[in-house]
Amino acid sequence: MNQLTDIDIQRIAGFQKNEITEHHIYDNLSKRVSGVRNRRILTQIASDELRHYEVWKRFTGRDVAPNRFRIWFYSMISILFGFTFGIKLMESGEMKAQDIYMRMEGATSEVNSIIRDEEEHEQALITLLDEERLQYTGSIVLGLNDALVELTGALAGLTFALQNTSVVVVTASITGFAAALSMAASEYLSTKSESGTRNPVKASIYTGIAYIFAVTVLILPYLIFQNLYLCLGLAFAGAMAIIALFNFYISVAQGVPFRSRFLEMAGLILVVAGISFAAGLGIRMVFGIEV
Repeated sequence: MNQLTDIDIQRIAGFQKNEITEHHIYDNLSKRVSGVRNRRILTQIASDELRHYEVWKRFTGRDVAPNRFRIWFYSMISILFGFTFGIKLMESGEMKAQDIYMRMEGATSEVNSIIRDEEEHEQALITLLDEERLQYTGSIVLGLNDALVELTGALAGLTFALQNTSVVVVTASITGFAAALSMAASEYLSTKSESGTRNPVKASIYTGIAYIFAVTVLILPYLIFQNLYLCLGLAFAGAMAIIALFNFYISVAQGVPFRSRFLEMAGLILVVAGISFAAGLGIRMVFGIEV
């Protein structure tokens, strides 16, 4: 890499900034994760990133400050959503950097060494997927999925059968709370009968909390607005937002497809809600219910 142009220097300075930023991020994560193996791997990666920074520094001849916002962002993401999710987001950044490095492959032995390190990092990060909250993803999916499917359908039916936001809120709240307890109890018994390492009490709590969270989001519009159709539309929007956010989390943390999972859950909710809408309208017309 002789006779570097200003553009080359600028690009390498970008690599340098990325490496020192990721050094600090991995160093922060290594201090927060549990397990000796996890800490050792993250500490090693942090050291490698610092070494990469020093390699690029020899080309630019100057120090480059890290991106403080990225350090704060990934640290907060890891605290809020778990180190696995934060690391997987970091891994996507690593892959982008690796694509750029590959264009320079063969330029120097040091660049080739960085490329090999990045490839090893990706494999090392995969071995870190050992976090308690991810063991209970199935319980969370159960709670969210059942609440979203059942309650959106119930809200559609109740909205057109009862025609009163207050009555809909009371009915949906009672139904949702009872269903959350039922689902939590069912998950407890189901997990207890399994031969795995999951704690039945924790599994039931994850399911129940996920169910109640979904119920709260869905009935909230009925507590704020009086227009039934607006409330129902906002409830559906809230359901879609929950599905999108949770499936994004799962797709990042577990490396599964986002689009197919999102479309499957969204489609199921729309079908159930459509049937419930028709049933509620039909029941109101047949029995002449006026509230």
